Amino acid sequence: MNDKQVKAFVKSKELGRKAVGDGLYIRVQTEGIGYWEVRYSINGKRRSMMLEGGCYPAMPLVEARAEAAKIKLSAKQGIDSLAERERQQEETIITVNDLFDDWYQTTASRLKHPEIPMRMYTKDIKPTIGQLRVADVNARDIRAIIHKVATSNRPTVSNKTLLCCKQLFNHACKLDLIVGNPATAFKPIDAGGVEKSRDRALKVSELVNLFKVLRDNNQIFTRDNYLAVALLLTLGVRKGELIAAQWSEFDFDHQLWHMPKERSKTGVAITIPLPTPAIDWFQELRARAGGSEFVFPSRRASKRRGYISSDTLNHALAKLFGKKVDSNKKPYDNLLGQASIEHFTIHDLRRTCRSLLAELKVLPHIAERCLNHKLKGIEAVYNQHDYLEERREALCQLADLLAPVINDAHNNVTPFSKRA
Repeated sequence: MNDKQVKAFVKSKELGRKAVGDGLYIRVQTEGIGYWEVRYSINGKRRSMMLEGGCYPAMPLVEARAEAAKIKLSAKQGIDSLAERERQQEETIITVNDLFDDWYQTTASRLKHPEIPMRMYTKDIKPTIGQLRVADVNARDIRAIIHKVATSNRPTVSNKTLLCCKQLFNHACKLDLIVGNPATAFKPIDAGGVEKSRDRALKVSELVNLFKVLRDNNQIFTRDNYLAVALLLTLGVRKGELIAAQWSEFDFDHQLWHMPKERSKTGVAITIPLPTPAIDWFQELRARAGGSEFVFPSRRASKRRGYISSDTLNHALAKLFGKKVDSNKKPYDNLLGQASIEHFTIHDLRRTCRSLLAELKVLPHIAERCLNHKLKGIEAVYNQHDYLEERREALCQLADLLAPVINDAHNNVTPFSKRA
C-alpha cells in the first residue's frame, strides 16, 4: 500500500487490518483512526505489536516503515522488541528518588541506624539529583553534592555522603540500571579529606570553666542540656544511648540503668550502675519531663520520635563556640573560647570520661567496660564477666570528682597532682 491507499482505508468505514508490506500493517479499530502494527517472528514464534506513537497520520507511512524495519532487524539479532517494551513498562525505578526508595527498603533499612542514610539523602543528595533519571546522573553531579557539604564545614558528613552515593549507585549497578557507578572515582580527599582520629579530652580545670559558662548562659544552653552533659561525662555513655533513654529502663531503688540491646551500640544489653549524684540529676530531669516516657522528650511536635534530635546538644554547644547554627540569627560570641576552652565536640566528653577514669587509676579493662566497649581478642571470648560492682566503684569515684564541679560547689575539686 502507498500513502494514498492508507489514507483512503483509514477514512473508510471499514474496520480491521490491512497489510502495507514487509510485516507492516495499518489497523482501524475506531472509525477515522488508524494504528500502525508490525508482525515479526522470533524463536519460531509469531509476534505482533503496535508502534509507539503509531497513530496515523501523526506517524506517516515512511516513519512507520522505518520503525518496522528496525523491529524486524532486532528480531533477526535475537531481540524481542515487544518483550523489551513490556519490561520497560514494568520498571518502576526511573528517578534517583525511586532508586533510593528501593535501596532503602531492601538494604539500608536493615542497618542498625537506618535513619542516618535517610537523613543524608533527604538533606544533601535529594535536593540536587533526586528528580533526575538514574542513567542521567554523572560524576559532576556527585562532585557538586560532596563539595556543597564540605564547604558547609561538615567534612565528616561530606565523606559519609560520598559513601552513601557509592552504595546507592552500586545498587543501581546490581539492578542493571546503569553500567558504571558515577561516584566510584571519588575518594575522601575529594570530599571532606582524610579523617584523623580525634584525641581531644578536657582537663578538670577546663571542666570547671565549662560548667561555669554553661550556667551563666542558660538562655543558650538549657538546664536539660546541662544535665545531659553532666551525665555523658559521669557515665561515659554515648549521646545516642542517653537521649533516647526511657524511664522504664531505670531502677532507682537499686541505682541501675538497664539499657536494652536495641539501643546499645554493641548490640548487647548492659546494666549501668548509677552514682548518687547521677540519681539526683535524673530525678530533676524526670520532674522536667512533664510525664513523658523519655528522659529527654522532644521539645517540638515530631512524628518521627518522642525524644530530642541527635543534633540538639551539638547545636547548643556550637552556639557557645560562636558557630553559626541558625541561618536566620546572628551567631553569639565565642563564649567558651573567651573562657580559655579549646574547641571540643559532644563526643569528646566520652573520651574525657575515659581519660579521667585512667587518672583515677581505674584498671583499663574496667574503664573499657564502663564505656561499654567490647573486650578485645581472646579475652572477649572467654571473659563474660560484667564487672558491675567494679564499674559501680569506678563511676562513683568519677562522680565524686565531677559532682562538685557540676553542682557548683565552692570547694570544687582538688587537682589530681595534689591527691594522696
